Amino acid sequence: MSERVSVPQGAVSWLDLWTSDVEGSRRFYSDLFGWEAQEASEEFGGYWMFSRAGVPIAGGMGDMGDLKADNTWKIYVATDDINDMVTKGEGLGAQFFMPPMPVADMGVQTVFTDATGAALGAWQPLSFKGFTTMDEHGSPCWFELNARDFDAAVNFYTTVFGVGTKVMADSDDFRYTTLMVDDHEVAGVLDASGRLGEGVPSHWVVYWQVDDIVSATQRVTELGGAVLEGPVDSPFGQIATVADPSGAVFKLRSSPTE
Repeated sequence: MSERVSVPQGAVSWLDLWTSDVEGSRRFYSDLFGWEAQEASEEFGGYWMFSRAGVPIAGGMGDMGDLKADNTWKIYVATDDINDMVTKGEGLGAQFFMPPMPVADMGVQTVFTDATGAALGAWQPLSFKGFTTMDEHGSPCWFELNARDFDAAVNFYTTVFGVGTKVMADSDDFRYTTLMVDDHEVAGVLDASGRLGEGVPSHWVVYWQVDDIVSATQRVTELGGAVLEGPVDSPFGQIATVADPSGAVFKLRSSPTE
């Protein structure tokens, strides 16, 4: 288990789901992970939070008027100075969908695509820091960028968010670097240039921890989702790629057994 009081710059602080089926998604994730779907907020256009063990773990949003949901999970990276982050990001080719926008007294956010075209958000916290639990059943455990341009991706995050790096593998077959904050691994960057299908953009993938991956993948299908790959063994545990009933893709991971 990992509990955190604050989220350092460069670490993922929040996650939300943009779904075309609000009620279906609220049921699916509540049943899969044991979450509780909170009431939607009229003030914030129907945005709602999922809670786990009484504390926020993720958010959700449906269609926004004529802007239809794309059924994806989005990460938000913490920043101490969102305006500086925007300036640096624009200098490296990021495309911002909106200027930094206050969210009540909770923080300031923006949403953008990075230098490789991957969509994500940034969050400068005020009263709301983000999720606090990792590596427990139903909580996030890893975040991974599948990048079409590996070098541009690594340069973007080290420059814009000031993170360090650790090279995990560096061959033509497998190239992977982790992003580091205060000697802690906070995310990974995979060279996916030869792995992504035609027309598939760079994108972030969220991993959720589960106690029993076989039971969890079975539950995904029982609830109307799909198992796309796995479970497969890895040095980091068993991993499966799944999708919810609306097509939002994410990964499940169970810890290695002793």
